[in-house]
Amino acid sequence: MSLDAAQRRALLAHPAGWIACGFGSGLSPFAPGTAGSLTALIPWLALRELPWPLYLGVVALVFAVGIWASNVAIERLRIADPGAVVVDEFVGQWIALLPLLIAPKAWPWIVVGFVLFRVFDVWKPWPVSWLDRHVKGGSGVMLDDVAAGAYAAIVLAIALRVVA
Repeated sequence: MSLDAAQRRALLAHPAGWIACGFGSGLSPFAPGTAGSLTALIPWLALRELPWPLYLGVVALVFAVGIWASNVAIERLRIADPGAVVVDEFVGQWIALLPLLIAPKAWPWIVVGFVLFRVFDVWKPWPVSWLDRHVKGGSGVMLDDVAAGAYAAIVLAIALRVVA
């Protein structure tokens, strides 16, 4: 469901709205989650150069800020899980790409990590589906993508190991 003009204004009138919608990427009229995941690759290109403890710290910080921003967006839009909120895709995508911090950073592997995250985020195997249905508010918005990102990271790590 895409937002009407009044909803967009309400969302973007607060700094949390900009964070929640991935600096506008979640406002895409087509596949906002995929647009958010693609946009997440831009800062990831810089984040991947960080030492892994600092990388995890940034992911944890964005997760916490994402809960707050998602709660603000939910309150302003009066929608339980607005499609325009894609900060969760940023965190999930960055978790999915964790194995690439210690493995080759070639573009094909980045694409594999991207696709794996999108598959798990859409498919929602257990416990992703349970989190999506039972945890509400900003925490719920964020947690199902963390779980989807973890699944994608595990599969990506296995694929890297098999190919190596």
